[in-house]
Amino acid sequence: MNAPSADRIKIAPGFWTSLRSIGVEPVDVAIQARLARSVINEPFVTTAHYYAIWQAYSDLIGDAAAGIVKLATAYETALYPPAALTTFHARDYRDALNRMARYKQLCPPENLRMREEGRQSLIELAWRDAGQPGPPVLVGITFAYLIELGRRGTGRRLTARSVEIIPSMGDVRALEDYFGCRVRAGADRNRLTLNRDDLDRPFASHNEELLEILTPALDRTLDERRNRLTMSAKVKQTLSRFLARGPIDIQTVAFELGTSDRTLQRRLTDEGTNFKRLLAQTRHERALAYLADPSLAIKEIAFLVGYEDQNSFYRAFRSWEGETPANWRAAQER
Repeated sequence: MNAPSADRIKIAPGFWTSLRSIGVEPVDVAIQARLARSVINEPFVTTAHYYAIWQAYSDLIGDAAAGIVKLATAYETALYPPAALTTFHARDYRDALNRMARYKQLCPPENLRMREEGRQSLIELAWRDAGQPGPPVLVGITFAYLIELGRRGTGRRLTARSVEIIPSMGDVRALEDYFGCRVRAGADRNRLTLNRDDLDRPFASHNEELLEILTPALDRTLDERRNRLTMSAKVKQTLSRFLARGPIDIQTVAFELGTSDRTLQRRLTDEGTNFKRLLAQTRHERALAYLADPSLAIKEIAFLVGYEDQNSFYRAFRSWEGETPANWRAAQER
């Protein structure tokens, strides 16, 4: 099994089949996305094309919230790809969600992070490339799929505690009816909050024999992909996900990568770099990507790349490019 690269995304055939089942023709999606019709049969697409396909579906369906619910409930379990099958046949809802977060790494561009606090289970969605956030419908369908997974596995109509999404979604009443909770658009993060007690619910669809076949193969693929990345690349990927959350240190990144800060420092030194340099590089690269989007204010970009105030961002940007962010943006527009 070959894992897709960061800009090589696999679309399961079940996606196109599900579209037909709800009355949306795949060829119409391709045309709306301004892509060749052959994209329907392509095993992999680029991130840009992947986003264009989802945006085209949203445009064709008209009501994004209703379109999310319709597609999430229409997807047939039998059409799940192997990584998704391991979640459906997991021991319980917690095992399913953990498998989903783990194997999502094989399917860019989304990342899922889970943690449990008190009586809540928090699942945050971030984009592998923070400079290319996905369309609103993709945020909604990702969270809807997680709830749908729990409902199909447990046989119960589980509900969420809350849903927070960054992009605007228009009328969200269909989503609120589906999730059974308030859906807040315009939030500062994409986050699904579940009832922690639900995570212990066993899956009626549990199939240990199937898991014993699929899990080792998926784990090998994931390990092979990770091993192809240098430690520097892994650090920059992690930094890209965390920058907008405020100050980040090497201890946090080391924890995310499953190592100690000393080991991480040593590995980076062996590769001829260090944490401070990678942090600056990541901020620089992300800043340039954000500045290319005219809808983002410079103050907002400063926050997105991890600076608590605009002046600190200005000083850093001058050291990178020799001019202010505003002047750099104006020059690119010209």
